[in-house]
Amino acid sequence: MYSGRLVFSQLMDFLPMHHFRSCVKRYDGNYHMKSFSCFEQFLCMAFAQLSYRESLRDIEACLRAMQNKLYHMGIRSNISKSTLADANEKRDWRIYADFAQVLISNAKDLYVNDSFGVELDETVYALDASTIDLCLSLFPWARFRKTKGAIKLHTLLDLRGSIPSFISITDGKVHDVNILDTLITDPGSFYIMDRGYLDFERLYILTQCLAYFVIRSKKNTKFQRVYSRYVDKSTGLRCDQTIVLTGTQTKYQYPDKLRRVKYYDSKSQKRFSFLTNNFIVPAMVIAELYRCRWKVELFFKWIKQHLRIKAFYGTSENAVKTQIWIAVSVYVLVAIVKKRLRLNDLSLYTILQILSVSLFEKSSLLEVLTQSQHMNSSVYNDNQLKLFDY
Repeated sequence: MYSGRLVFSQLMDFLPMHHFRSCVKRYDGNYHMKSFSCFEQFLCMAFAQLSYRESLRDIEACLRAMQNKLYHMGIRSNISKSTLADANEKRDWRIYADFAQVLISNAKDLYVNDSFGVELDETVYALDASTIDLCLSLFPWARFRKTKGAIKLHTLLDLRGSIPSFISITDGKVHDVNILDTLITDPGSFYIMDRGYLDFERLYILTQCLAYFVIRSKKNTKFQRVYSRYVDKSTGLRCDQTIVLTGTQTKYQYPDKLRRVKYYDSKSQKRFSFLTNNFIVPAMVIAELYRCRWKVELFFKWIKQHLRIKAFYGTSENAVKTQIWIAVSVYVLVAIVKKRLRLNDLSLYTILQILSVSLFEKSSLLEVLTQSQHMNSSVYNDNQLKLFDY
């Protein structure tokens, strides 16, 4: 793989190019394009993510400064601000969305046996959304409030490896719970959600699709206790009950029995009440599963800090979605590289930091990433994806 090639080119070797070409062909991405192909656009935008470029002019200046190395990066065309802006404006963002899904599928296979803190064989997903504020005058299509623009990043995170399995980008007005209508349910899996997703009609559909959910209940939820199980209160558990809903609408929206688990967290001195349709796993596992939901919060925090998805290179909807999907692709690509090169002692944060200053070096990618001075520098940041609390 090495043979005197740039670190950036070695990194791009991990991309499944036959899948990328299929995505481009699906949406006629290179139709009537004599220069600056979709792959060259992807390379420029990936370079911007990896090297923390702030604008199109910034990207242009850096790449032109390395003009004699662009060919070896896979970029054959002349790079200019206007060319990249036109590509982001006109090339269908779904090319990069579909390709990101291919990378996500590959990453999930690599991380399928990883532990996430709870001894459970089933796949566990955490569902949440994060709002990215935008200037309404520059992004008029992303209307959120009367004087404010925003988009929402709805993410279904596979807790094994913190890999996003599903991402949907909507305007800020779309309520979080509506995303449940677009999910393709994985039977036998657990879906962990905050009470913003508490819609019993939609939750009943999950049950009918043979999936499990764990969700925070609301104080005004009306129910009747049917049966109570013994709990060890020294663990923080307060009750483990079988209930039926008695609300005017909810008793018809969710006609089956539910399980209600109450937990007291002594550290935060807060009480939590969970609802689930799983009656098999121990009550403490239900509480621990919800604790793991914070991994999706940490995922949002991580990508906002270390990827370019808060300041955008273009103002159109197509340009914004293109940038976000390529950013997600870069995140997943780094996760794939970490696993395939067996860099278990390095965090994703550390790998990104090393790559940001070594993209134009002609050294082995593995050698660059495993130099001894870097091996112990991953204590702080990516452990954020492993350490969480209520």
